[in-house]
Amino acid sequence: MKIPQALIDSLKEVKGFNESTFINTHENEEAPTSIRVNPFKKIDKFNDAEAVIWSEFGKYLPNRPSFTFDPLFHAGTYYVQEASSMYLEHILKKTVDLSQDLKVLDLCAAPGGKSTLIASLLTEDSLLVSNDVIKTRANILSDNLTKWGTMNTVVTNNDPKDFMRLSGFFDVLVIDAPCSGSGLFRKDPEAIKEWSPENVTLCSLRQKRIIGDAWSCLRQGGILIYSTCSYSKAENEEIVDWIEDTFGAEHLCPETKGIGNEVISENSYRFYPDQIKGEGFFIAAFQKKSSEKEVFIRSGKPIKNNNRRTEREIFRNWIEDIDKHTWFEKNDDYFLINPIHEHTISLLQSNFYLRKAGVRMGKLSSKDLIPDHELALSVELSRKVSRVELSLNEAISYLRRDEFSLEEAVKGWSLMTFQDFGLGWAKVLANRVNNYYPKELRILSK
Repeated sequence: MKIPQALIDSLKEVKGFNESTFINTHENEEAPTSIRVNPFKKIDKFNDAEAVIWSEFGKYLPNRPSFTFDPLFHAGTYYVQEASSMYLEHILKKTVDLSQDLKVLDLCAAPGGKSTLIASLLTEDSLLVSNDVIKTRANILSDNLTKWGTMNTVVTNNDPKDFMRLSGFFDVLVIDAPCSGSGLFRKDPEAIKEWSPENVTLCSLRQKRIIGDAWSCLRQGGILIYSTCSYSKAENEEIVDWIEDTFGAEHLCPETKGIGNEVISENSYRFYPDQIKGEGFFIAAFQKKSSEKEVFIRSGKPIKNNNRRTEREIFRNWIEDIDKHTWFEKNDDYFLINPIHEHTISLLQSNFYLRKAGVRMGKLSSKDLIPDHELALSVELSRKVSRVELSLNEAISYLRRDEFSLEEAVKGWSLMTFQDFGLGWAKVLANRVNNYYPKELRILSK
């Protein structure tokens, strides 16, 4: 690996940069492997692994296993995430009262690492809106949040400027901005070929546009968290100065004592792989001082479902406590949501393209539900649903969508599980088993 000399030269005056150890680490040391455990789907598998000290749920692994062939990965019990980026957890805990019910926007959210992290920290009455402007990436984002299993998430597929419509709406705005990617050179050496000073400049301009487009959707007193996986000052400290000068935001410097060797650079945080166990990362936090005309949302109240009694009784067989939930129907699909989010989701539906909202339960046919894959991975799924526990080999076969048979399985819909965690649905018939694991998610490698 050969680090571009132009990058080295640009970092020589940056706080914390040590040229010799920086180059040596990139040329001679492998990137560590880290995962973050899902607190809603607790497993013991990583209990003895080394902790990521700035993350309650982060763990380092001694080597990189084949996650593709671990059914627990497909069940959403953990997420493979670079350790430095988990520092978002510490920043959120130090700048936001996470005991409150919040509306959070993760603006550039795909593939979903930071969104699943945020979802792990919020109250159940909070709402996380995760957005990505690129459709294919929004689909991956949706799949990863489906695995996480929580109901209080919405995935949108919109340009950042569209969020101007929600003036003063969000309590927290997270922008993990598209960048030149120099902080991930160890994980993706091919990215070196794409790096150039010109590309850094283009990324800096794009980052300003994204922030400028979304700024008005943050309420007065709300928190902006900005991050990149770049080392370049033009994408980091210079963006910080631009935010302060342009919007009059207060640059915050959360307490960090005793949690790592991150470098504090002008009240922001830099991670160098020669100084911490992780990759290159930059993160900064701000509080908004200016006011915006806020969008008015009626407080959500539980819907009386008396006129939908038949639907409720059907859903009662599938949902743990249907009387505490509500739902809406669109294009024959039924979506389970928290009643308190009803009006907010209705507002989002009328202004944005929603890829996911709450938990897609499925379609009604006659007097039963044809369950959707999202329901299989949801933490709201009832324990009364028929389940079939699979061995490792059976689980891999199921995840490949291979044909397989089951002994002593109850006819009808059954949840396929591994170590009691849902993987997806199968329908047991008299002479065969129909595998309903989504084709687009199946394991292709051997």
